[in-house]
Amino acid sequence: MEQSEQRIKIAVQKTGRLTDHSIDLLERCGLKVTKSKNQLICYGENMPIDLLLVRDDDIPGLVSDDVCDLGIVGLNVVEEKRLQLEQEGSNGRFKQIFELDFGHCRLSIAAPEDVDYVGPESLKNVKIATSYVGLLTDYLKRNRIAAEPIFFSGAVEIAPKLGRADFICDLVSSGETLLANGLREVAVLLESEAVVIQTLAPLSDEKQALVDKIIQRLDGVLKVRDSKYIMLHAPRSALAEIRALLPGSESPTVLPLEGSDDKIAVHAVCRENVFWETLENLKAAGASSLLVLPVEKMLA
Repeated sequence: MEQSEQRIKIAVQKTGRLTDHSIDLLERCGLKVTKSKNQLICYGENMPIDLLLVRDDDIPGLVSDDVCDLGIVGLNVVEEKRLQLEQEGSNGRFKQIFELDFGHCRLSIAAPEDVDYVGPESLKNVKIATSYVGLLTDYLKRNRIAAEPIFFSGAVEIAPKLGRADFICDLVSSGETLLANGLREVAVLLESEAVVIQTLAPLSDEKQALVDKIIQRLDGVLKVRDSKYIMLHAPRSALAEIRALLPGSESPTVLPLEGSDDKIAVHAVCRENVFWETLENLKAAGASSLLVLPVEKMLA
């Protein structure tokens, strides 16, 4: 098998809200990349991994067609593509294998502020503008609502003002865009975040081992994203109180201090934010020489 066939290809959004997070996360997993001249491919320097920078809507198809082995994309795009393929009578040849806990948003129906909404029945016989026709159609079907989805690309939120639709169905994060256009969120269809998808085509043992390593490293980076490593000295008699004050910590490491029978060193990984108040409370409990360090990665 040629060497190029042993390289893992990962489809990543070229430009958008997931781009920087996706590439940064892979770099934190140890991948060093060099961009090609056309800026469409990033070649892995230290690992046999290449990144294809493409439109997010194209990522599920590239993975399904086995052009790419993995893809990082929003769950909203994955589910829309899955429903589109089902409607065409085929199944997407990809599977979701990991949640990345960033790019959080929701696909929601929004109504003009002056329109009453009392539930899904308020959508009967209305026009709803959306670029997610598959997900909206599925929602209407499950709720037995006869409404007309209107495909609208671009700024969906202006559709009611243009007289093109009565409601909209679009991605919402902060909700500020809806407010700016006189709309309010009335129903959530899907909670979305960035996910990793993998082709269903069989991979060689070498490629599957590399995929498993990538997922393990992603898990190791994400688990300690907000974690801190705390080191401190304390009287042995204060250990129980100290342990109770350590935020989100597993059992800490306790070491005797050389030359002291009644003092110990405590080392702990805290999986929650460590605030100044936390340190002040630890000090009040008897801790001293407190040191807080960031944690970049961890393997269980």
